[in-house]
Amino acid sequence: MASPDLADFTFAFMSDCHIRPELGANKACATCFEQISASACDFVIQGGDHIEDALETGRERATMLMDLYQQVERKHLRKKVYHVLGNHDCLGVFANSGIAPSVPDYGKAFYTLRFGPRYYAFDHKGVHFVVLDSVGLTDDRNYEGRVDAEQLDWLRMDLAAQPKATRVIVVTHIPLITAMQCYEPESWLNTPHNWTYVTNAREVLRILTEHNVLAVLQGHSHVYERIELNGISFITTGAVAGADWRGSFLSTPEGYTEIAVKGQQVLSRYRSYGHISPDRQDVPI
Repeated sequence: MASPDLADFTFAFMSDCHIRPELGANKACATCFEQISASACDFVIQGGDHIEDALETGRERATMLMDLYQQVERKHLRKKVYHVLGNHDCLGVFANSGIAPSVPDYGKAFYTLRFGPRYYAFDHKGVHFVVLDSVGLTDDRNYEGRVDAEQLDWLRMDLAAQPKATRVIVVTHIPLITAMQCYEPESWLNTPHNWTYVTNAREVLRILTEHNVLAVLQGHSHVYERIELNGISFITTGAVAGADWRGSFLSTPEGYTEIAVKGQQVLSRYRSYGHISPDRQDVPI
């Protein structure tokens, strides 16, 4: 019999709740969270974009949305939750928000004051989890997918401190590896920076390939995707919000991913929770 510290386990990986009071989004999030709470999952990872939106809305609405998210999570998600920073969780980054970069909770501080460090690690039943911040804020008050140099140094040291055979799972909001470029909406290509994937993913991968990394869990894209590369499974979960609460996005409905860890295997299963948008406008490929 396996040691309890090395036993198989499952957890829920959800992302992109984009909570708001409109379109019944808060009630739908509660339904999703209740389904997860009733499952056998050991814990939950929230992959970012808790709210819609802090990037370009004023402080009053951004604060209301984050309060709403935390209220719904505390009431309906009865599991340990690990949080990941998403781009929409950064306060006032876009100039049209009217928020000055000099305010104390500007940008990522809006998230860290609520949820804690923007990158960190934790362990569960013999697996070392590494949570990264993949949102790179740019000088022109925008963002791109990027893991900064400070984190890369931390990541090297953190993984080097683990026994060589330690199983590792990495979590990031913006994907390291994705096929989205092949089928994303054409409107998504009209951005001032690369919003689709981490632009310096190669630097991150060079660190990861030196260790026993089983999987990289990713959000942001609102599609369920699984790519195998050099023995690592890159698993992107669809969004709790689907197509921003208006139906399915590129054939992925509103939902989350159940992850099962069995030895060296990481299995994934996408789960919907039965939400039907009152203003359904599915986004086709």
